[in-house]
Amino acid sequence: MTAERHADQEDGQPDAVASPPCSMHEVDADFAGLSSERSGENLTRWRYSERKRLIAARMALTVAEREAHAKRVARELDTIIPRKDGTIVSLYWPFRGEPDLRPWMTRAAAAGLRTALPIVLAKGQPLVFREWWPGARMERGVWNIPYPADGAFVTPAVVVAPLVGFDAHGYRLGYGGGYFDRTLAGLNPRPIAIGVGHPVTAIASIFPQAYDIPMDWIVTGNGAPARGAKKAAINAS
Repeated sequence: MTAERHADQEDGQPDAVASPPCSMHEVDADFAGLSSERSGENLTRWRYSERKRLIAARMALTVAEREAHAKRVARELDTIIPRKDGTIVSLYWPFRGEPDLRPWMTRAAAAGLRTALPIVLAKGQPLVFREWWPGARMERGVWNIPYPADGAFVTPAVVVAPLVGFDAHGYRLGYGGGYFDRTLAGLNPRPIAIGVGHPVTAIASIFPQAYDIPMDWIVTGNGAPARGAKKAAINAS
C-alpha cells in the first residue's frame, strides 16, 4: 500500500530497525523525559524511539508466526465486518512485518465485498482509495509499495489500517506521516476505522494529541477484537 509508510521522515525509505527493544513504554512520562504536555520535540523523540522498538519486535517474529498471526487477524475481521454485497473495505499492501491480509482480500472480493487500497498523492495530503480486485494490474508508488494502476477511485465504508503500536483507548501509532489521521478527519461520512497489528506492539499510551484519531476497533489476533474509544458498531451498507 502506498500509505503511511515511513518510520520517521517524510521523504525516502524508513530507517533501518537496529535498536534493541526497551521498556521505555512502561515508565512514567516525566521519568522518560517527556514534558508534562507530552507534546513537541519530546513527544516526537519518544514516538521515534517507540516506532523503532515496536517494528523491531514484530520483525523478530518468524515467518511461520507471522503467517499464523495473519490468519487469526483475518478470522477476527470476519466477525466484525459484515459480508454485505457492495460494501467497500480498504486494506493495505503488507510492509515490514505487517499482517498479510491479501488472502482475506481475495476471499472478501469473492464474497461480494468491494476492496480498495490507499494511495499517497502528495506529501501532507490525505490518501485516496482505488478499487482493487484479484488480478488487478499493479504499479509501484511512494516507498515502492504496489497500488492498483486502474479502476475507480472510491470512498470506503471501512478502513483497515496497519498499526505500529496501539494503546488501550484505541489510539494508533503509525509511521509518523499522519496520512491516516488526515484522511479519516476529512472523509464524510466517516468510515469505520479498524487498526490491525500484533499483541507485542501494545503500549500503555501513545500520548494522543488533538490530531490523533482513535480506531473504532483494534484487532490483534488474540481472539477478542477490542472496540476503541468510540465504541462504534459496524453497520456498513
